[in-house]
Amino acid sequence: MVAVNTIRYSHTVGCYALGGPGFLNPVGLTIGPDEVIYVLSRGHLETTENLRLKRVTLCNVEGDYLGEFSTGGTGDGELMWPSSITMDSAEHIYVSDEALQRVSIFDKTGQFLSKWGKQGRGDGEFDRPAGLVADKDGNILLVDGLNHRVQRYTKDGRFLGGWGSYGTGNGEFNFPWGINLDSAGNVYVVDWRSDRIQKFDADGKHLATFGSSGSGDGQFNRPTGLAIGRDGHLYVADKSNERLQVLDADGNFVAKFRGQAGFSKWAQQWFDVSNEDLKAEWDAANLAPELDPSPNDFLSYESGSNISLFWGPSAVQIDAKGNILVLETARHRIQVYVRG
Repeated sequence: MVAVNTIRYSHTVGCYALGGPGFLNPVGLTIGPDEVIYVLSRGHLETTENLRLKRVTLCNVEGDYLGEFSTGGTGDGELMWPSSITMDSAEHIYVSDEALQRVSIFDKTGQFLSKWGKQGRGDGEFDRPAGLVADKDGNILLVDGLNHRVQRYTKDGRFLGGWGSYGTGNGEFNFPWGINLDSAGNVYVVDWRSDRIQKFDADGKHLATFGSSGSGDGQFNRPTGLAIGRDGHLYVADKSNERLQVLDADGNFVAKFRGQAGFSKWAQQWFDVSNEDLKAEWDAANLAPELDPSPNDFLSYESGSNISLFWGPSAVQIDAKGNILVLETARHRIQVYVRG
């Protein structure tokens, strides 16, 4: 079991930035075997001047900036509404794109390799592709959001099979989003609008359902991403509850975290270089004000008012050392948690 007091906040990676060291509305991340982190930024509205803000940023858990690749657009290797990112065992990177209705493939340096996908409802077609993950055979499992299903493809986009349909029963989905695998190859799908996690075997047979709608322990409000630890525990980005939840392998509640962030290395460098006056104002400000609990969406209001808290946690990954990386879309950063 994971005890609450064995998981603690360590540090923050990232900050808001239009380019270079930083992210802009990040929605996904993946980690390579060399511990390089690839963070997918969706950017701003799709105006000509904003297209350059869509990108993949490379960094490591220590907060070193390692570069970036891609940009906004409709050409090969470009992004429009990117939704998820993963890496296979050959260190090829796959990015799903809701607007372009395709999956783009890059090598680990960001060189564009190929693309595949076609909008539709038939086998091998998809509508608003969301989460994706590579299995042990190098195939890609893709969440087909608006078709409410999961599909499996070869790495070059040949359809192999799939499962799911619209509904609220076991094995059915209502706008699914995130996906991940455990060490046994079982598939976990974040059923976004149904506020639950569904577990399947590698062939798509339903095994279990975890969670329900709400803000209580073990409940979810529009969850988006999850990671599975070596011990089988689930780490869930409970986005609209503005928290990370931990469940055991049977779906029982273990712990929850609202966030504890401080300044990242990149944010501190930005202040140090040219913004000393602003840093002084920031240090003097009340960054955790006492709030009136009356707004209907108080959790989001609270997170937006307190810089240490999660605000829009959207994706989770666990690196080879067991560090838990929680990506925040609205605060453009990663909060890193460690055990011990």
